[in-house]
Amino acid sequence: MEEFAQYILNEKDLITKIEIIYFLAPKLGINFDKSIIFKTEIARMFLKYTKIKLDANIILTACLLCNCKKVDDAQKIGRLKTYALDGAEHLEKLGFDEKFCKICEGVNRYSGLNPREPESDILELVDQFGGMLIDRPERIGFAPDEALVLLEHRNLKSYYNKYLEIFREFVEEVEKIEIQGAVNTTIFARLQKLIRDSKNIPEFVKSLSEEYLSNADEKIEELTMKKTQVENRNRAMFTAEIEEKILKHVKCDN
Repeated sequence: MEEFAQYILNEKDLITKIEIIYFLAPKLGINFDKSIIFKTEIARMFLKYTKIKLDANIILTACLLCNCKKVDDAQKIGRLKTYALDGAEHLEKLGFDEKFCKICEGVNRYSGLNPREPESDILELVDQFGGMLIDRPERIGFAPDEALVLLEHRNLKSYYNKYLEIFREFVEEVEKIEIQGAVNTTIFARLQKLIRDSKNIPEFVKSLSEEYLSNADEKIEELTMKKTQVENRNRAMFTAEIEEKILKHVKCDN
């Protein structure tokens, strides 16, 4: 079992990584469902949009495994406060190193890890935000703008998350664009529909790989290109302004 860590981390293709975990999950004793894949896809898009200088492979693998001991059972409500720690301990037995296990343990705040790994802040954001977008027996999934408000002003009201501001920007920008199809919808709305309509993990993964990933990537690349152009333009304007001030100062000295 300890060989699993190296095996899954060496696999860089996300869809293949998901398929491996899906088939091995029963043998490894880990929880793996559609919601985990849904949240991981949000993380993948976020990393693509922001280009944060962290190891995307580590983060996405952690997204797929950090809920490995989560139990959705009202009679086991006490497990909500221990599943992240239980999961981290289980992942250590599967061969993952201390840092990776700490990243996964930090998906929530119950174990009181301090200092937190920066990657854990990304896991926390996509886990809570993604969870609110998914339908539950007691409610339908929230709209992204509603989930964002709850994330910022309720869930994380008393906590500092270093990526919250850029995550808010990511959600707000992505909500402005649509994916073309039989019915044009936003990226998040399409993702919500795919998980809602898929009966199981293989069907969900097939829908993602065949009709979602390339379209979403194309739109996010357009967003990042526009973002880069604006940043470069602002930087150039700022540089020109400084240059003008320096030249004026030099002329005055002469």
